[in-house]
Amino acid sequence: MSKKILTGIVIDKKCNKTIKVSVFNMINHKIYKKVMKKYKTYIVHDEENRYKCGDVVTIQEHIPISSMKRWIVVN
Repeated sequence: MSKKILTGIVIDKKCNKTIKVSVFNMINHKIYKKVMKKYKTYIVHDEENRYKCGDVVTIQEHIPISSMKRWIVVN
């Protein structure tokens, strides 16, 4: 099984080696057929403390690093 890869924007950087990334998907509403954005946030491991708020990053699934972190920054 391949690991998921997502692209999102860094929205929070408060802890050491941890960032919060917001990812959105475009979906169609089943009844109204309106295109909507659906947002989801992920807690991501940033080993080098390289990224700051507003950066666009690519994240990948990983084995659990802590109780909340299951994603790492790829690019």
